[in-house]
Amino acid sequence: MASFSKALVASLALAGFAATEVHAATEWNVSLWGKRRAFTENVEKLAELVEAKTNGDFKLKISYGGLSKSRENLDGISFGAFEMAQFCSFYHTDKNPTITVTELPFSKDVSLARIAEIYDAVYKHPTVAKDLARWNATLLMSSPMPQYNIVSKSEGLNALSDFEGLRVRGPGGIMGVLGKLGAVKTGVPFAEVRQSMDSGVIDAASFAPHAHLATNTYKVGNWVTTNLNLGSANCPIVVNTDSLAELKPAHREALLGSVDEAMAHYVDNYENNTTAKYQAAIEEAGLTQVTFTPEQTAELNKLAESVREEWIAKWGGKFDAQALFDFTAEQFAK
Repeated sequence: MASFSKALVASLALAGFAATEVHAATEWNVSLWGKRRAFTENVEKLAELVEAKTNGDFKLKISYGGLSKSRENLDGISFGAFEMAQFCSFYHTDKNPTITVTELPFSKDVSLARIAEIYDAVYKHPTVAKDLARWNATLLMSSPMPQYNIVSKSEGLNALSDFEGLRVRGPGGIMGVLGKLGAVKTGVPFAEVRQSMDSGVIDAASFAPHAHLATNTYKVGNWVTTNLNLGSANCPIVVNTDSLAELKPAHREALLGSVDEAMAHYVDNYENNTTAKYQAAIEEAGLTQVTFTPEQTAELNKLAESVREEWIAKWGGKFDAQALFDFTAEQFAK
């Protein structure tokens, strides 16, 4: 009987040990949208690195649309519906006004690697960190994108006045400028862009190369701009602050210590694969490539300056918008 009791105790101890080991494994849910593409390669690579560094003890379970709508990802992060997510600041500027500073038209065509550095610096700014803290969110890494350009199915663009009445799906900074030329900002979900262009709900879409490829806008477009240079969208990766704090030190180190490598992979993949595929696609589709003249560019930049001033005036009562703008402008100027 004693030997049986000892055996039972040993068995239970082993079972308890096994349960503890199973419990020790950590899995984070990650809310993205659409499908795997150049825009999500930073998260895909991060998941790969984290799992490898922890021998599978910490995994990032990526979901493309199964956890939340893209415009509700920040809300989901705030109450811990999932631990990590991506969102675009122009989806809800009132929820994250500070990081919309990076979407302003700075009229600079800088490398993806430099954009990542600029965004990282802005994310660390105390005003931005405080803003995102309202959502229990910590900014983890960026999803840098090249300057946005427009694909449109309208007849043509021969002058800036042709933007009058053009219904465009695009982010705030770009639409702020085009709006002054008479373009109409028209919001449709990312997944419905191609359908919306087909049906005439929108006339054009302003995207980075990967998104034009993902939505196939070029297949229904007639023309595409080549040098709009009015900025792009800021679509960061955030984590639930409480979840980050609760990670084992080794897991936290694996996560945070993998960001730089994940970003390097993202930039390399985008610059060496995606941009080339996009250029080949628009050429094969036979789109007319519209390149703005120096005079037209100067006019666009003049409008961009007023958009930047309006942003400062709009948010000045909520936080020190002038100081944050100056800080960001300095980053772009370096």
